[in-house]
Amino acid sequence: MTMTTLLDEVAAILGRSGIANVAVEADRIVRAAKASASADHGEAARAMAARRATGAPLAYVIGQEIFMGVELIAAEGALVPREETEPLGNAALDALRSSGSAAPRVIDMCCGSGNLACAIAHHLPGVRVWASDLTDGCIAVTRRNVEHVGVSDRVVVAQGDLFAGLAGFGLEGSIDVIVCSPPFISQSKLAGDSAALLKYEPREAFDGGPYGLSIQQRVVKEALPFLRPGGMLLFETGLGQERQAKMLFDRVKAYENIRLVANAAGEVRVVSGRKRAE
Repeated sequence: MTMTTLLDEVAAILGRSGIANVAVEADRIVRAAKASASADHGEAARAMAARRATGAPLAYVIGQEIFMGVELIAAEGALVPREETEPLGNAALDALRSSGSAAPRVIDMCCGSGNLACAIAHHLPGVRVWASDLTDGCIAVTRRNVEHVGVSDRVVVAQGDLFAGLAGFGLEGSIDVIVCSPPFISQSKLAGDSAALLKYEPREAFDGGPYGLSIQQRVVKEALPFLRPGGMLLFETGLGQERQAKMLFDRVKAYENIRLVANAAGEVRVVSGRKRAE
């Protein structure tokens, strides 16, 4: 079977299920099948296409995703890295590069698949990162990605309820940047319009409590003991949540230079603030 014939066959399977970017996805599926250990990559590609046609995320189907130019492992149990999280990673890189530190220290809180931790470590060879999440699934995928990207000498993976997972590492007062991509969808939306998100990906990655801000409310407070004076907290926020997110920083009264960062479409997706000097 020629490559063109296989691509057409996979595209037809995808097309019958109503998938939009048929040509792009068919190409990624066939490439992933060829790279797999399967002797019959045609059969592997058809099986992948059939799974994708059921609605499974493409990243889960092919086992990988690209985030900030870095190839990552994608697997069930951890949220698939999303392009909309890249502004958070890029804002963190900008802050670290302007910090003047040759060996900056970073915490990736709610690390998910470890996409931010791995991308930051990949792009900044001098950085040290501590990545933490609550669930076994996230920790397992993050550890795989740390090895896959080749940053295991500079990224530590910890497990716990937010910053409790980092107790005992001696990080208090030493962190330059904390990044957090928290769950920010309200429970009412998850019970309604956004319910489909829960079919394949873990609820913990989406459930932000009654108003979608429960984790952010904790992070803005619990980050303070870990940040050095002038250290920066940055977190991703949902569309339309920027005012409420900024208010969380304001209420704590321990941050300054609070900023809203928009993506290329002009949508605010990142809120940041610097810890005031004590």
